[in-house]
Amino acid sequence: MADFSVADVKKLRELTGAGMMDAKKALTEAGGDIDSAVDALRAKGLATAQKKSSRTAAEGLVGVAVQGTKGVAVEVNSETDFVAKNDKFQDFVRKTTQVAATMDADDVDALKAAAYPDGGTVADKLTDNVATIGENQQVRRMKTVSVEQGAVVAYMHNAVSPDDQDLGKIGVLVALEGDANADVLAALGRDIAQHAAAMFPLALNADGLDAEVIERERAIAQEKAAESGKPENVQEKMVEGAIKKYAKENALLSQIFVKDGKATVEEYVARTAKEAGASIKLVDYVRYQLGEGIEVEESDFAAEVAAAVGG
Repeated sequence: MADFSVADVKKLRELTGAGMMDAKKALTEAGGDIDSAVDALRAKGLATAQKKSSRTAAEGLVGVAVQGTKGVAVEVNSETDFVAKNDKFQDFVRKTTQVAATMDADDVDALKAAAYPDGGTVADKLTDNVATIGENQQVRRMKTVSVEQGAVVAYMHNAVSPDDQDLGKIGVLVALEGDANADVLAALGRDIAQHAAAMFPLALNADGLDAEVIERERAIAQEKAAESGKPENVQEKMVEGAIKKYAKENALLSQIFVKDGKATVEEYVARTAKEAGASIKLVDYVRYQLGEGIEVEESDFAAEVAAAVGG
């Protein structure tokens, strides 16, 4: 009997782009563990290197707010997209984000306990919304970025409307430290924020990448290198090269800047600063994509896959 479900096969295919039978075989060999199956498919070159969070889904909205040289992003989830389109829900996300912008630390519990503009606390208003709208809602996370001198620039991808650029599906904040004029910082910040929205950096620089993620990539690279049959010293170089490539492609500062196509984001910032005759440094950012990292239960898969699992 299979140690996995039809939905697991579907999920693995969505995460990797692998064929149905390859996905089934990988899950069988992995004892139904999806993460292990993803790694196995990638090691065999049968998977597209996609990030899980870009495939997950949850409803709700991301809100962004900038006050002076400080900005905050907040994610509030709902059960359905129908609620995310509700004016009452949108007003709650917008006002909760504005409350978050006044706080000193990124603490969701403290945010819920904070005073809400219409009276009571954020938690009180959330409870009232759940009762009124009839659907579960949660304030999931928040992150603040700030600079001493410079600008924090916000960008919203898939905004709820042209008039509501503070609410949407992917919210980005870019923190630029420096003494360049406001127009230069605003234009540069928006370009970098749009880049981040599209290119999904995992950290500002290589040092900020999650150690567990790096070790997982190392294990995959080692397996690929071992299958090459090359001498051990060559395999070691292959592994280190793969890790450096991964870090470069997933750290914002070292990614090739989409607008330029040749320079890295860090190089583009330096060039812009030189042209402006000013100092500019990209010191922080936040990219919140609605639902990233949330596991969503799958249902109703094609009959052909059910047959494949049972075969």
